[in-house]
Amino acid sequence: MIEYGQFCPVSKAAEVLGERWTFLIIRGLLGGATRFNTIHRGVSRISPTVLNKRLQELEAAGIIVKKRIREQRGYEYHLTECGRDLGPLVMGLGEWGMRWARSTMTDEELDVQLLMFDIQNRINPSSLPGGRTLIKFRYTDLDDHNRWWIKVDGDVDLCTEYPGGDVDVHFTTDLRTMTEVWLGDLSLRDARASKRLVVTGTAAFLHNLSSWLQLSAFSGIGPGKMG
Repeated sequence: MIEYGQFCPVSKAAEVLGERWTFLIIRGLLGGATRFNTIHRGVSRISPTVLNKRLQELEAAGIIVKKRIREQRGYEYHLTECGRDLGPLVMGLGEWGMRWARSTMTDEELDVQLLMFDIQNRINPSSLPGGRTLIKFRYTDLDDHNRWWIKVDGDVDLCTEYPGGDVDVHFTTDLRTMTEVWLGDLSLRDARASKRLVVTGTAAFLHNLSSWLQLSAFSGIGPGKMG
C-alpha cells in the first residue's frame, strides 16, 4: 500500500484509494457489480490476480465485505457504508474528467465490455413496455465480443450469448460511434440520421428510445476552458 507518512486526511484517503485500478473497481461496485467476473468485465484490462489483490485490500480497509453466495459456489462483494460513501467522490472525479481530462479517444481506449456494462446499468425498465424485453447490440467493426444482448425481465441482465426469444430492438453500429453517443459527443439523433447507428424494432420501443436508453451519467458535461 502507498504510504505518505502524513496525518492529513487527504493523504490518508490517498493511501487507501491511490493504488492503480482501485477507483475503477469501486466504480463498478457502485454500478451494481457484485460477482468477480462482473467486476472484471468493467475493468477488463486488469489481470484476475491483481483484481483479487485489490478486492482483498478493499476488504481489509472496510470498504467492501465478501460474502459466500447462498446455495452456490463462489462469493459476492458488497460495499459497506464506508464504500457507499465514496459515491459522490467517484461522481465528482468523473465530472472533473469529462470537463478537464478528456481528449480525442484513441482506439486503444475503446472498451466494449465497459461500454456494455455501463449501458446495462443505465437501462430504465419503467419506460419499457410491460413483459420481457430483449435488446441486441451488434458491433460491425469487432471480431470478438461483437454481439451482446440485454434482457429485461424484472432484472436487467447482460448476455454475451443469445438467451433465446424474440429480439425487440436491434442496435447495429461500430464501437466508436456507440461510445461517442454514450458520452454525449454525438447525439443519438445525428448518429441515426447519418446511418452510423441503425436502430430497428417495433414502434412501441422506438418512440421513447431516449427514455429507456439513458446515456452516461456524465454525458451532459462539456469540456472546460483553460485560462
